Amino acid sequence: MSRTPRDVPPPLELACLKALWSLQEGKVRAVQEVVARSRPLAYTTIMTVLDRLVRKGKLNRRKVGRAFVYAPEASRDSMRRAALRELVDGYFDGSESELLEFLRPAAGTAPAPSTPPAQEDHHIDTVLL
Repeated sequence: MSRTPRDVPPPLELACLKALWSLQEGKVRAVQEVVARSRPLAYTTIMTVLDRLVRKGKLNRRKVGRAFVYAPEASRDSMRRAALRELVDGYFDGSESELLEFLRPAAGTAPAPSTPPAQEDHHIDTVLL
């Protein structure tokens, strides 16, 4: 079974892309420092991921001295569009109107609370006193 390449990058590639979107361009060490705020990874891991993104056409790089400087080739908005297209195609059979209908709350119903209301307990446990 052959696999087709996805337009949506996996989480680690996305973390590196997000770092470069915020930096606009940077060397491996700069990307590693930004990614490390949420996920500490080795320099060589970041270097491998950046190289993979270059091969996929999501980044470009140029040689400056002995190091490469990486810059995003793909925009944040193009990645968002690709992710939404994959979501719509995969879960809503390509129908944007079905996605919108899913996101709208049903008529006459209130949105479900994110957490159940806390029940007050007026009983004092005397065992601990």
